[in-house]
Amino acid sequence: MKITVAGEKKEVAEGLTVAQLIVDEKVETPQYVTVTINDEFVDGDAFETTVLKDGDNVEFLYFMGGGQ
Repeated sequence: MKITVAGEKKEVAEGLTVAQLIVDEKVETPQYVTVTINDEFVDGDAFETTVLKDGDNVEFLYFMGGGQ
């Protein structure tokens, strides 16, 4: 099946979970990543059980703190 990850189209296996995609994509500091699928946030507790579907658009987001 085909999905888009961070703007790049990829061919992936059926049944791929968000957790496995994070591993496959070698996401740095996965404990701090936020994931959206088709512009909807995925709860971190659901990464293991959320299965991607053909045509999904996945983004990895990092929120940075800052200030004084």
